[in-house]
Amino acid sequence: MADINNDFDSRKLNLKRPASRDISEMEVDSTTGIEGKKINLAPVSKKIKRHGVEMRKVPVPSHRYTPLKENWMKIFSPVVEHLKLQIRFNLKTRNVEIRSCPDSEDVSNVQKAADFVRAFIYGFEVEDALALLRLDNLFVETFEIKDVKTLRGDHLSRAIGRLAGKGGRTKFTIENITKTRIVLADSKIHILGSYQNIQIAMRAVCNLILGSPPSKVYGQLRNVANRMSERI
Repeated sequence: MADINNDFDSRKLNLKRPASRDISEMEVDSTTGIEGKKINLAPVSKKIKRHGVEMRKVPVPSHRYTPLKENWMKIFSPVVEHLKLQIRFNLKTRNVEIRSCPDSEDVSNVQKAADFVRAFIYGFEVEDALALLRLDNLFVETFEIKDVKTLRGDHLSRAIGRLAGKGGRTKFTIENITKTRIVLADSKIHILGSYQNIQIAMRAVCNLILGSPPSKVYGQLRNVANRMSERI
């Protein structure tokens, strides 16, 4: 019995953590107070690797095949000639593929070109979408009517009718006052413009969806436009 107890005591002693390390040898971070070894990381290089290839894919729905085919040269030319990128339409995957090449000057142009193509796929005219390549402070905002208010059936149709107006008059008025471009694609709404102008146009569109009469929305837009012109 004594031998068993002695064996158990020896095992307990072996399980104890060795205390041979001196406190003075510990390295403690002065800012966090955490003990550990100091690790020196190499500085991050800002240079872009020449052999790296950036690529973007933009899916094309079936109803945009024909417009894409008709306007392909208008899309192809600025992307290849001005941005120095490669672009093609993959017939198998139905995607517009954009990638950088050794002649590309800036990798960020790949994202610009993808935004340009995506804007055209949404339904914007090529001339309007080209502004995304020329200006840096333009964006495309996309949302659905159900994000503002849940509407179904005739209520949804009437909301879309309020947004468009007779002969598209309401949509054109909002575009001209806010200096934006709006595309109504069924229940989806796409707005192209600067950040501030998109917010003003979205407020007018949301008021129309919620049931405000166009005349009231026009008055609000004019007041906002006047305040903006006074600031400028």
